[in-house]
Amino acid sequence: MNLILGQLRNAILNWAFRTALLLLLAIAMAGCASSGGGSPAARGSQMTASIAGNGGLVPNSLAERFAPGDKVKVVVYGEDSLTGDYLVDGGGSITLPLAGSVRASGLTKAQLERAISSKLRSYLRNPQVTVEGTNFRPFYVLGEVQKPGEYEYRSGLNILSAIAIAGGSTYRASKSKVYIQRSGKSKMETFSLSPDVKVGPGDVVRVPERFF
Repeated sequence: MNLILGQLRNAILNWAFRTALLLLLAIAMAGCASSGGGSPAARGSQMTASIAGNGGLVPNSLAERFAPGDKVKVVVYGEDSLTGDYLVDGGGSITLPLAGSVRASGLTKAQLERAISSKLRSYLRNPQVTVEGTNFRPFYVLGEVQKPGEYEYRSGLNILSAIAIAGGSTYRASKSKVYIQRSGKSKMETFSLSPDVKVGPGDVVRVPERFF
């Protein structure tokens, strides 16, 4: 009788252990699913969505930055005496009434607007400032294009537009890559031949020959 009771007790304990183990496994699997598990394809889709949600990754995007020789139009709303066209001098600054000398070289449009506003707050209440580039440094296109040379820069220029302005590519030109020496840099970098690649003021573009 004692032997039968012992066997029954062991069977019950084994059943309880297996049941508890299966329950813990089910809870763990449910936790993985709710925390972003699933198929590799689903995880890839979630990663792509996360990148897009952070503003995306535009290859080789380029913010236009002012440099000596550029001309900018500064508008201060309600202050005609401060509004006008200004040249970025050799030292990289523009000089405005009241504000005096304001560093412009290396700044984007939005950064320069904030810098001017900050200077004017000593004299004006809540100054509203906008800045526009009216005449940037030229850019250059060399290599396998129909008309190599210097060209007037226009805002928003990309590599395909720059090559088109230079008359288009020759039959020898590479169809996949281009070299660009950014303004202020000493070396050329390799970029894909894509509309996402921007060209900035003062940049030197070289279209290489392709290997047949």
